[in-house]
Amino acid sequence: MSRSATTAPPAAPGWAARRTLPVRVEAVRQVRRRRTLVVGLLVALLPAVVAAAFAVGGEPGAEGRATLLHVATASGPNFAATCLFLSSGFLLVVPVALFCGDTISAEAGWSSLRYLLAAPVPRGRLLASKLTVGLLFSAAAIALLPLSALAVGTLRYGWHPLHLPTGGTLSPGEAVRRLAIAAGYVFLAQLVTAALAFWLSTVTDAPLGAVGGALGLTILGHILDAITALGHWRDFLPAHWQFAWADAFQQHVAWTGMLKGASVSFSCALVLLALAVRHFTAKDIVS
Repeated sequence: MSRSATTAPPAAPGWAARRTLPVRVEAVRQVRRRRTLVVGLLVALLPAVVAAAFAVGGEPGAEGRATLLHVATASGPNFAATCLFLSSGFLLVVPVALFCGDTISAEAGWSSLRYLLAAPVPRGRLLASKLTVGLLFSAAAIALLPLSALAVGTLRYGWHPLHLPTGGTLSPGEAVRRLAIAAGYVFLAQLVTAALAFWLSTVTDAPLGAVGGALGLTILGHILDAITALGHWRDFLPAHWQFAWADAFQQHVAWTGMLKGASVSFSCALVLLALAVRHFTAKDIVS
């Protein structure tokens, strides 16, 4: 076998894979996109819309089983927990699917993906940078909602203890810690949506296809979870554990549901990310 067949061509002077497409550069690119600003504004303004709805329609009634919604106006922390309850089922899925689905497919849609790889940016490095930034922006969107709701709720309803739906209260400081736990779990639960959107982003050149596909399959999971005839099979659906974070709003945090939900989401996300890496590393880039 000849030497040329066994020896890789030398790299260009000064080139190093770790220096290509740094996370900081990719993050700045995403911050400057209009859709990032629009998503941020929508998430930040939602608590104000909810507060306005309570002001027009009156305080939530106390009929039926007690939930966070029934004590929404008791204090600022209560209002923040209620906004998280109202948005974690679907609204917060949208920015996660958008930030992680509009990654590789967007570059392909702009016909800039092959030029990035010819820079050259290694495919693994490209995937890692894109996914890291997508997850960072998703986490920022999830954190922005309770922070904005806490500010709006405190101005509207005051900085008082958090009233638990089952009875009892938590001090404002403890309530903020519980909100952080809840928001952290929401992010972990959304990892499967992020991985699904990211995988679809490597499969299609249409960003809307990746984002819409992730949202559609997430909705399908919610539909399947509503079919009680599936019994214990629903335990393997990430959607089954979407509201497990509500266990943080008890006198003592119940971790069992959140641990199960996080493990299901993380396991599914690992499989989907493996599919994304496998597909993209073997993909013929033509756009």
